[in-house]
Amino acid sequence: MRLKGIRRSRNVEDRRRSGKAGAGIGGVGLLVVVVIAYFAGVDITPLLQGQDPFAQGETQRELSPEEERAAAFASRVLATTEAVWGQVFPEQLGREYDPPVLVLFSGVTQSPCGGASGATGPFYCPADRKAYLDTAFFETLSRQLGAKGDFAAAYVIAHEVAHHVQNELGILPEVNRMRQASDKVQANALTVRLELQADCLSGVWARNVDGLLEPGDVEEALNAARRIGDDYLQERAGRVPQPHTFTHGTSKQRAGWFATGYESGEPGACDTFAADGI
Repeated sequence: MRLKGIRRSRNVEDRRRSGKAGAGIGGVGLLVVVVIAYFAGVDITPLLQGQDPFAQGETQRELSPEEERAAAFASRVLATTEAVWGQVFPEQLGREYDPPVLVLFSGVTQSPCGGASGATGPFYCPADRKAYLDTAFFETLSRQLGAKGDFAAAYVIAHEVAHHVQNELGILPEVNRMRQASDKVQANALTVRLELQADCLSGVWARNVDGLLEPGDVEEALNAARRIGDDYLQERAGRVPQPHTFTHGTSKQRAGWFATGYESGEPGACDTFAADGI
């Protein structure tokens, strides 16, 4: 992806120098967090038990050159999402776009959706309208999951921003309401459609940054989508895929919906909730 000359977004909160995890949550606010965390798929069990393994003293450290490069990369990719959705929203959706903040962390951090670690992977928290990313995930994506290339990493950021797009459009709260009225299997099925829509919206973003793409970039994103499909990950863990437990979709579905978004370049093509047999 050609990012040379692309501005760095100002909507980045870099927590990697500081070990301070952030303020806790209690009272009625915790009940709200429980609902949001269930919807977002973030484990808040330690918080519910009154334990906060993420609480740390105030520490400062220097970032490595690799970490600095990761921040610059993430910031520039975020800037491209701001440019794309800042144009698509008024032109195709008839409204203004309010971009999210991208939180960069190292190892562990907290969000209103619960504690997070690098092991949880990137996620979007609708409670504070922020996307969270441990930049070490780029290495995991490349080395452990086999999704190599800078555009594979860019796709991950675009996917989390796509969840913010869903939040801006009122899709996230509506799906949350539907999930609360559903059993576990039905809730998982709704989450799959939500995640596939985010993949499709990531494809819309990719289409609209076409001038920044290099040969092989789209295939890198498609490969990344396949490598984080529920069936692939369950097989990789030595398990027989269990479709009723899927929360993100199969490798074929994820790559297919990204391709749909890329080929159309329009959010209107991403209605996974109206699609039969996704």
